[in-house]
Amino acid sequence: MKLASALTVILLAGCAAAPGAGPDAGSGMVGSNAPDSEARQRARTFTELAAAYYARAQYKIALEELRKAIVVDSRYGPAYNIYGLIYMELAEDKLAEENFRRAIELDRADSEAHNNYGWFLCTRGRHDEGLEQFAAALRNPLYSQPELAMANAGECAAMKGDLALAEANLVKSLKLQPDNPGTVLRLANLRFVQGRLPDAQRLLARRDELAPPTAASLWLAVRVERKLGDRAQEAAYGLQLRKRFPDSKEAGQLLSGQFE
Repeated sequence: MKLASALTVILLAGCAAAPGAGPDAGSGMVGSNAPDSEARQRARTFTELAAAYYARAQYKIALEELRKAIVVDSRYGPAYNIYGLIYMELAEDKLAEENFRRAIELDRADSEAHNNYGWFLCTRGRHDEGLEQFAAALRNPLYSQPELAMANAGECAAMKGDLALAEANLVKSLKLQPDNPGTVLRLANLRFVQGRLPDAQRLLARRDELAPPTAASLWLAVRVERKLGDRAQEAAYGLQLRKRFPDSKEAGQLLSGQFE
């Protein structure tokens, strides 16, 4: 699930112009650090292309565009942010972390980089560090998508087991963006964990008004109805899950009876 700036913009270790190199790597252009320089504009264009390829999972081409970006301007932080996202997808954790940190080093107000790095840390079990990065993202009053960092912070807190913090962040995120189906599903899942089953049921119905069902939403619906004792609805959601997403891990859990 690309919750990072893939939620926003969105190899190989031996590729040329390796990201995370020193500040002068790949750039011999005078004035390339100036925000409005020709080099900076070209770096931005290459990075935007890379983000588009990343969103389509065309990682090799995306990396080629990023290499071009840092050749013309090695201090263009957003390029390292996209590098981090790609290496995160490729499970190249050392390179992912190096590049997220480099993006933040170049621009400590880059909320997208803080958010993406935070999600990386949380998914690697480093919850407290991840929550610190989300907090850093939210400290920027100019951050255009604070609801994204709030939702990710909520998920991260849930992973940590801090359900009160998870609820606070998810509720705040939904106040800013009430029609985000992903955040509605996250809150529904939290309500299920809390044992607030009618609330989870209501939120799932709301989520289905906003977007087509996913394997995750159907699997949660199966478990909610099972807990409520409605075997007919449980079976109906289970049938949808098996038909629509037969190869999903959720369908596998259903077939093997892993309801907890």
